[in-house]
Parts: sequence; C-alpha cells; structure tokens
Amino acid sequence: VHNECGQSFSYEVSGKETTFLGNGDLHSSSFDKTVKTIQLGKDEALSEAHSMLPLDKGYCPYHLSVYPTKDMRNSYVTYAPIVDVFLVFLVFGLACGVFFTYDLLVERRQKVVMDQAMQSTAIVSSLFPEAVRDRLFNHENEHGDGEGDGGRGSMTNGNYSGDEAEDNAGGLSSVMFEPAAKTRLKSFLTDSDGDQGPLGCTNHKPIADLFPNCTVLFADISGFTAWSSLRDPAQVFTLLENIYSSFDQVARKRGVFKVETVGDSYVAVTGLPDPQEDHVVVMSKFARDCKNKMNEVTRKLELTLGPDTGDLRMRFGLHSGPVTAGVLRGERSRFQLFGDTVNTAARMESTGERDRIQCSQATADILKEEGKGHWLRARDKKVHAKGKGEMQTYWIEIKSAPKDERRNSDHSQLSGDVLQDKSAIWGGEEEIPESVTQRAKHQRLIDYNVDLLGHHLKRIVARRNALRMAGRRCSQGGLPPVVHEPSTEVEGTVPLDEVTEVIRLPQFDATAIKGYVDPDSTELPPAVMSQLKRYVSVIGAMYRQNPFHNFEHASHVVMSVNKLLQRVVEPKIDFKKSQNIASDLHNYTFGITSDAIAQFAVVFAALIHDVDHWGVSNNQLMQEGAPMADKYNNKSIAEQNSVDLAWDLLMDADEYGDLQKCIFTTDAEYKRFRQIVVNLVMATDIFDKELGELRKTRWAKAFSKEHVEGDDDQDSENRKATVVIEHIMQASDVAHTMQHWHVYQKWNRRLFDELYTAWRAGRMGQDPSTFWYQGEMSFFDGYIIPLAKKLKDCGVFGVASDECLNYAIDNRKEWEAKGQMIVSEIISDYEQRDKEDALRAQRAVEQEQNGGGQNGVRKKKNRFSRRRSLITTGG
Repeated sequence: VHNECGQSFSYEVSGKETTFLGNGDLHSSSFDKTVKTIQLGKDEALSEAHSMLPLDKGYCPYHLSVYPTKDMRNSYVTYAPIVDVFLVFLVFGLACGVFFTYDLLVERRQKVVMDQAMQSTAIVSSLFPEAVRDRLFNHENEHGDGEGDGGRGSMTNGNYSGDEAEDNAGGLSSVMFEPAAKTRLKSFLTDSDGDQGPLGCTNHKPIADLFPNCTVLFADISGFTAWSSLRDPAQVFTLLENIYSSFDQVARKRGVFKVETVGDSYVAVTGLPDPQEDHVVVMSKFARDCKNKMNEVTRKLELTLGPDTGDLRMRFGLHSGPVTAGVLRGERSRFQLFGDTVNTAARMESTGERDRIQCSQATADILKEEGKGHWLRARDKKVHAKGKGEMQTYWIEIKSAPKDERRNSDHSQLSGDVLQDKSAIWGGEEEIPESVTQRAKHQRLIDYNVDLLGHHLKRIVARRNALRMAGRRCSQGGLPPVVHEPSTEVEGTVPLDEVTEVIRLPQFDATAIKGYVDPDSTELPPAVMSQLKRYVSVIGAMYRQNPFHNFEHASHVVMSVNKLLQRVVEPKIDFKKSQNIASDLHNYTFGITSDAIAQFAVVFAALIHDVDHWGVSNNQLMQEGAPMADKYNNKSIAEQNSVDLAWDLLMDADEYGDLQKCIFTTDAEYKRFRQIVVNLVMATDIFDKELGELRKTRWAKAFSKEHVEGDDDQDSENRKATVVIEHIMQASDVAHTMQHWHVYQKWNRRLFDELYTAWRAGRMGQDPSTFWYQGEMSFFDGYIIPLAKKLKDCGVFGVASDECLNYAIDNRKEWEAKGQMIVSEIISDYEQRDKEDALRAQRAVEQEQNGGGQNGVRKKKNRFSRRRSLITTGG
C-alpha cells in the first residue's frame, strides 16, 4: 500500500491472514509486469469496509498494488510439460539410435557374410572343378532325392544328368546365401555331423568319377632345395607365390585345371571334369607357357631374391591316360587324382631335365595323331622309371606360338635382357654362347648388389632425416670427414695396423626413433645411385676370373651377410609387454640394429673382401716374392690389398663424391665406417695367428661373466657388437659349408678346382687331391662347427644359428660318407678333359702338317694348350 505522500507499506496476504512485512515496497522486481493496482476511497463500500472513514477525503490518497510472490508462483508454475516433452524426444532419439545401430550392424554383418561367401567361393573354386563344386553345395538335396540312379547330383564324365543343368543355372550364387550352406559344406567335407555307418565310415555317397582321356602334368623346380637354404622363409614364399600365381593365370587362359601344389611341385590336369578332345595339345602348350613364364619371373626376382635366382628352372613331366578323380573327404578335403596315369606323370618329371618338357610314349602317340609330331624329339636313351622299368620318352619342343596366340598372350618380356628374346639373335637358349650368358649373369649380380647397397643407403639417409627433423646433428662429431688421403699414402701405415679390439657404435638415440622416417619412402638422388652402380661395376671388374674367389663368390657372401643381419634380433623379447621396444632391441642386439652405417659397412666389406684375389694363398704370395707381400710385411696380403684397392677407388672424390657424402657426412661417421670395413675384411684371414689370438681374447672378454677391468657398460656392449659383426663376416665367407649339401658341393668343387689349377701351374706346394678329403673333415671339426656354435652363443641370431649348425653337421656327415668318391670324380674329370685336349691338339697338328687352315689351326692349338680350369671352361 502506498500513498501520494511517499509512504508505502508492504503486507503479505495468504488466504484470510495478512502479515505486515515492513515499511517500503518490498515486492520482487521480477513480478513488476504482473501488478494489479487500485485506488482506495473511490468505492464507498470499500472505504467504509476498512475504517468507516472517508479515505478519499484525506490529504493523501492511497493505492493498493497486488503482486504475486515466489511461493505463489511455485505453487502454480511447473516444468513438468517441458520435462515430458524432453523425455519423449529422448526416448524417440534413443529408439532411432537403436534402429540405426541395428541397421548398421545388420549391414556390416551382411557385408561380412558376403565377404566370407566370396572367400569361400574363391577357396572352393580353387580346390574343386565347377561340376564338383556344385555337387558339394547341393549334396543334401542329392542325399534326400534318392540313391537309385545316383540322384540329381550324378555326374558322368563331368556332365550333369536330367534337369540338373537347369537347376544349377544360377551356379554357386543360388545356394551360397542359404543359412546353412556353409555348415552343410563343412559337414559334408569333414563328416562332422556324425552320419556314419556301422563301421565308422561315412554314409555320404562319394563324389568320384573315372575320366578316360586326361593328361596330367607334374612340374618341379630344379635346385629349389639348395636355393631355399640360402634365403629367408619370406623370400622362399615370395618366389613360390610369384611363380605359381603366374602359372594359375596361364591355366585359366588355357583351360587347365590346377590340382594342387606340394612344396615346389605343381600338379595340373586337362580332360576333366569336362572332356577335352585336344587335352594333350592344350597341356603341351600350357607346359611351354609355364616354362617361359618361369624363366621370366625368376629373372625379374633375381634383383630382390639374390644371385642364382635367375638360374632356377623347372622340370616338366606329362603322361596321358585314364584318371580317377574325386573329393577325398576328411580333414582339409581336397580334389584328388588317382591312378597309374598320375604315377607315370610323376616319373616323367623326376627323370626329366631342367628347363625341358618330357612326355611318355602314350602322350607322344596322341600328339602325332593330332598332327603335332614335329613337336617331339625322342630321347637318345631310354629312361629307367621307378616301378615302370625302361621307358621310351620324348622331349616336347614347341619352338614358337602361333601369331594369334602371341597377339593375345599376356606374356611380357624383360626389357634390356639379351637372354629374353631368344629367337632374335641366337635362336634358342641352348645356342646362346657361354660368353653371353656369363656377361648377363655378371650384370645381374651387379644389379643385385646395387639394389641391396641402395636399400642400406636409404636407411642411413632416413636416419639422418629423422635427426634433422628433430634439430639434431646427424651423428656424433660435427667436423666434416677427412677423406682426401688414402691410408696407404701415410708412411708406415697398412690396414692391418688399424684393426682394433673394440669398434665403438653410437649410443641409443630416442630422438631418431621418435622422428622415424620409413626408408622405403626415402629416395636417393640419381647421382648417388649412378655412382653406386658405377662403383659396384668397377669392383666386379676388379675381381679375377678364379673358380672360387670371384665376383660371384663375393655376391654370395653379400647375400649371406644380409641374411644374418636380418636375423640379428633377440627372440625372447616380449614386445607386447615391453614399454620401450626400440631401446630394448638396441640393447639386446648390442646397438647393431640401430646403426645403419654399421649395417651398410658390413655389406660393403662383404662385397670388396676378395677384390683382386690371385687364386693362391698368402703363403704362396710370400714364397713367390710378390711386391705386395713386401708392401704388407708378409701378413694378410690378399686381404689388405683388397681393402686398399676398394678404398682408394671409393675415395676418388671426382668420381664418387656424391656417394661419399651419402655414406658419411661427419668425421665420426667416416672413421666408424672405415674401422668396420677394415676389421671385417681382416677377419676373413683365418690363418693369421696374431689375428686369431686377438679374436679369441676378445671373445673371452665379451662373453665371460667376469667384469673386465677398466670397462664400462658401453665398452662391454661395443666389444660384443664387434664380435657379432666379425662372426657374421666369417660365417658368410664360408657360408656354403652351412647351407644345403648341393650348395656346399658347388663351392667346394670350385675351391678344389682353384687350388688344383694352381698346383698344376706350379703355384702350390702339394697336390690338393692328396689331402682334400681329410682336410675338409678337419676344417669342419676345427673351424666350421665351432664357428656355427659361436653364432648360437652370441644369442642374437634366433633360429638362423640353429640352421647354420644343423647344415654344418649334416654336410660334415655327407662329406665323410661321399667325400673320397667326389674327389675321385673330380680327378677323373680332369684326366678326361686332358685326354680330350691332347686329342684336339694332335688333330690340329696333323691338320697343320697337311697344310690346311694354318691360321685357324694355330688358334685352336693355342686355345687347347693353355692352362684352364674345369669351372671357368664349363667342365
């Protein structure tokens, strides 16, 4: 209540009760808009009702303003409708979310089912012919429709009977989405549903038929077992996958059914499940295409899989006749072939020759009937096949494909390879001169080494880039390298003087790990790659044409070194629980895996370790008074000479300046690289007593449990790292003794040939044939097997050390049993070669005496009279 005299009073009215609150206007300003005001005194009745006094006759008129209170608002105002609306929307949103999620899950499930169905289709398609495939998916209907006539699934020579063709018009797609299709197929293949007869045999009717007119092919990679002993499992599977996937493409194009691959053998058949009148012709062309594809693929892969990959070839065997084929159910069911035809085809392959297609008389007869007799060439002698006796067989030689086949063929030639276009220059591969094949092989070895060294250079550059991104210098020591002087120009200094007990590798640097750069994404400058290829080419040319110590041997050592470097890991590390994997790996491998320069230096040392080797021992060089013997004080002559020649070549800044900057950019990197190369090349001199004692002492310090006085933890780790990388080099230098028997035989023969040739030339004191057998036994017992055991004791090579030791022991046993016979055979080969040379020389003299062809006779006489080795002349 307020009057016009400025007075105001506040009351709270609640029902019939009124409470005076105080002087002044005490209402809440939030209710200003809801006020209701009247003037007291205008209504007589109202005036008398208050005090019976004429209120409007006084001096100050009064006004009554009514406002609601918060209590009143709270008793009438509610948010329940808003809450209800919110809850309704929330429930609606949740419902939509549930339906959307359900739809998404259903769609994803459908995609998974679709992917699984497609994968199952692809797997089943690769295992079974189409006719058999459809019978597998529909076998329950077959089983339920009756067995009197074989049911709807009966197959005669691969064709459906009755109205089955119409029912199966949709193929596999009509049944693969049925709910139980996958379960039924699994049940059928494995008999897991327990539907068995009284003797425990399945009650399902077998899917098997006799196909009277088929041709079976067996193909096997010649030399695969020996080749695979030099490679990692991943490399082995890379080769097989590339070869057999290319064969599969040819099979699809030719209409040939691939049965299976067993190890390195490939089995295929024509004439089933659908009859093929020209099944022999188709299989012959398929074998020809596979032979060409094999040669193409291996030459392409030699760059990544290493030397000798391009020399791998296949043997092919074909035989024609009736075949029993069907699904052999059980665990991992397969479509199988049975019968004498299959066995004979396998014999055709096993008695064949590499890179040739051999067929039986039965197959040859059909080819003649088909008008393809000109493809055949009878073998000079009958072959003895196990279980078959003497058999007349034929070589299938299809010179070239028809024009339409060449036009439609997807066969691609290797550009730049003189051996790929066989008909362009030489005609056939057997007509290619040996000098051409040797040059091509030499070039492939160069390309392989360049590719491998380039890969390690990328790792060096990637690590530098990672440190550069972190704002760090690329290595310890900030001064530029001093590379203007070769070490031999320093008076009184030779590489042997630089051999050290401990090579210091960089400590672990977490910065490089955090800023990791993928080496595969790193591109080397064209100038670096050009200089690297030129350097490797010159190094290859500096190797002499020795039977053993040659560029091929160096490449073999490079490949073996790289294999062991890849195995430098600690298999017992639990990477899932390790919180600092990079640091743990660095410590367990003594820092080798973290130092890209060290790994490059190991491969580089393997490449150059026998440069300019004369094919004779250091002791022989001393006895002959060779100038280099005096230069190197009659110690490690060949090894020091190799280091100096290769190093001086690399230090030519005009020719290899960009390559130098890529390998080392600081003085510390230069010294570490030089130290590793010198130590490793010197480690290949296993007959130097002082170096041998140094290595024994270092091994004892590195792996003894007693602490070496004056050593800190870093010195101990560096000593172990030095031992490991030197053992990598030593093991790789004699890697043939720790690899497959065929590899050991190959290089053992070459080493014998080198020493025997030297003896015949008067450059060796004793005939190696008199001590070779026992010498190899002693070499295994005194050096090879202990070295393999030390690889295992290093503890960083994983299963590779077990592999080396097992091969060394097996080769020792084989040599003990066959070594004397092998030496006798080699000597017989020499004697036979000498007789042939003497006969040729005699004929040349007789021809010269008769006065015919003087110039040609003189050339022949000179050619046959000069000293030659069996290996270098292809003997």
